[in-house]
Amino acid sequence: MISMQFPWLTALILFPLIAALPLPVLPDKSGKTVRWYTLGVALTEFAAILYIFSEFYDFQNPGFQLVESFSWIPQIGLNWSLAVDGLSLPLIILSGLITTLAILASWKVTNKPRLFYALMLVMYSAQIGVFAAQDMLLFFLMWELELVPVYLLIANWGGQKRLYAATKFILYTAAASIFILVAALAMAFYGDTVTFNITELGLKDYSFGFQLLMYTALLIAFGVKLPIFPLHTWLPDAHSEAPAPVSMILAGVLLKMAGYGLIRFNIELFPEAHTSFAPALAVLGVVNIIYASLTAFGQTNLKRRMAYSSVAHMGFVLLGLASFTTLGMSGAMLQMVSHGLIAAALFFLSGVTYERTHTLMMDKLGGMGQQMPTVFALFTAASMASLALPGMSGFVSELTVFLGLTSSDAYSTSFKTVVVILAAVGVILTPIYLLSMLREVFYGLKNPDLANLNLTDAKPREAFIALCLLVPIIAIGVYPKLATQTYDVKTVQVAAQVRHALPTVADHPFEFSPQLFAPTVLGVEAQAGLVE
Repeated sequence: MISMQFPWLTALILFPLIAALPLPVLPDKSGKTVRWYTLGVALTEFAAILYIFSEFYDFQNPGFQLVESFSWIPQIGLNWSLAVDGLSLPLIILSGLITTLAILASWKVTNKPRLFYALMLVMYSAQIGVFAAQDMLLFFLMWELELVPVYLLIANWGGQKRLYAATKFILYTAAASIFILVAALAMAFYGDTVTFNITELGLKDYSFGFQLLMYTALLIAFGVKLPIFPLHTWLPDAHSEAPAPVSMILAGVLLKMAGYGLIRFNIELFPEAHTSFAPALAVLGVVNIIYASLTAFGQTNLKRRMAYSSVAHMGFVLLGLASFTTLGMSGAMLQMVSHGLIAAALFFLSGVTYERTHTLMMDKLGGMGQQMPTVFALFTAASMASLALPGMSGFVSELTVFLGLTSSDAYSTSFKTVVVILAAVGVILTPIYLLSMLREVFYGLKNPDLANLNLTDAKPREAFIALCLLVPIIAIGVYPKLATQTYDVKTVQVAAQVRHALPTVADHPFEFSPQLFAPTVLGVEAQAGLVE
């Protein structure tokens, strides 16, 4: 464990928050000064993230590093406890990249720019705080802090139905957050000691019934944010009404907070309960993939189609987490990183399209490929990554999940066969709805509704943002170790921890049967060799 004298993580969290304070009084009539100031803050923060982790982080150490712990509010046992490991490191880097690009993508915001950029910086702080918090109360506070800027950004700068979408978002996510708080209190007061420290919570000897109860509560909380069917309905509304930069962060980072929470809390704290819930996660993952892919066909709104695509892709994260293998766990992490980049690119390019056409309805678009060749090429590349074209990150992540699930000896052959076949159907559906989207928007004759519009091609700033996302997508697709080396030793540890919990529940592989959600069998003999 590496302990630094300088509180690097505290600085990363507080810097954007403090930098947001002068924005309301910054003298600026046109908004130009505000834009450059905010971009400077974001670039400084991202550069600091890269510097700190390259200089002070040991990629071969699976434990917590850059540990900081200060007593904050001792009356309620709240400590300012921060640390990073292989689970949080890649997601903090992802947050820094996407949020910085989202701020650059907000260059044309002229309505209340001071408030807009201040909220973006507050959200930046909250994201880092969620991934670095090692106190469960602090995690809850950061989780809640992130909700407020998203609500205000959608409600003030969204589309025609922005108030409905923002209200639905806050109701769903705030109600789900209650389960995090209740679980935190229940775990803290369980046993003889009272603590909110996540490491100390993991050392408590919880009864199996208590584990199941806490796992259920946290699954609901994170299931809303991921989102898991049927808790997903807020997401298409939020995406369709949110401005494109907010959608970039919402899909690229905020959904990943839920995947992170499932690994950090559900799997690491309750490995025995996870052995009982894992087959249900696999089934829910398949439902996410099939249901969302089919529903995407019926969407005529460009961003709603991509929103349902996000729901489908998060299903692969669930499959990886349910696999009991190092490969599956690694695939789940890689899918979160990959989808974060791909979704941010797609939603940004949808915003570029909207700025020129003033519509997201695909039946009112068409034939724009010739007039906007650069946007067309970038949109096509991002769509290819989303449909898992070989050579791009989406292909590597989904393939890793499939290999992790099929190599698992915790399930019977019949169960794995059914799950893999159904998930593969979703993989087949994805290119159909994405390619049809490209056809409707860019191919064919120009829509008469666009006759009076000057459809200019992508400007240098816009092309730069898209390329900053596409380059790592291709780089990871060609050389996955660029991403996997940041979390490999940690996913090996988590998979081993879950595997060791298997014998405490049952003795033979899960069978595909109507009794799926009351499993009585698990096999671990062949699992023992999964981690080198």
